[in-house]
Parts: sequence; C-alpha cells; structure tokens
Amino acid sequence: MGATADTVCITHPFHPLAGRRFELVSRGVNWGHDRVVCQEPDGTLHTFAAALTDIDPPDAFQRVAAGRAAFGFTDLQELRAALDQLVARWESGDA
Repeated sequence: MGATADTVCITHPFHPLAGRRFELVSRGVNWGHDRVVCQEPDGTLHTFAAALTDIDPPDAFQRVAAGRAAFGFTDLQELRAALDQLVARWESGDA
C-alpha cells in the first residue's frame, strides 16, 4: 500500500470518508501533526492526519491489526495522559 504521487486514500476504517481517494495538494506539519492537504474535484480542500491515509506504507501495528483495532497503543497512551491531566485539574479545582 502507499499513495501514488498524486492521490491519497483515507484508510482508517472508522473515518467517515474511509475508502475515498483525494488529489494530494501538500503534506506538512500543521498544528504540530503530520497532515496532508487534499482536494476534491469541485475544489474543496480537506486536511487529514497523514496517519489516516495511505501516504505512508502501513506500520507493523497496522499490518497485524488488519483494521480490527480502533486505536493503536500510542493513541491510547496519549488518551491516558490527557485524561490524567483532566483529573489532576479537576482534583485541584482548576477545571
């Protein structure tokens, strides 16, 4: 798998646009994350996390999970850290 030079496909199985192919406009770090900017035939632009597309070949987790996992281990670690921060703010009265 992997994108052609001109298009990317939304590959994350739970994304509402999964399976749709878009013309690739650019790729870069936006809002601190690796993102792609894509264009529809009518000119509408979209930005997606690069990890949701086939722009890179699948990593080991994606190959083994084969679409059966909604979240990767790193995703869950980041979620846990965010929840820990919210709990700490709530307990300190800052929430």
